[in-house]
Amino acid sequence: MANTLWVKADCPHCDELRRELAGRGLAVEEIDIERNPHLIPELLKITGRRRIVPVLVLGTRIEVAPRGGSAF
Repeated sequence: MANTLWVKADCPHCDELRRELAGRGLAVEEIDIERNPHLIPELLKITGRRRIVPVLVLGTRIEVAPRGGSAF
């Protein structure tokens, strides 16, 4: 499974996590849920139906809003 970061625009928690990952040199595929609404069902499966971002998927590990999140 790829490293993926689920985000939305104007989400300070997404911005903070994005900066942290970049600082660690960790490459992730970023998916903006507002630009890709057809992927919402997939994200809801990952989060246990929670409508929140950011969501970080690192291999098999999933972190849902690890330091706070924004609803979508």
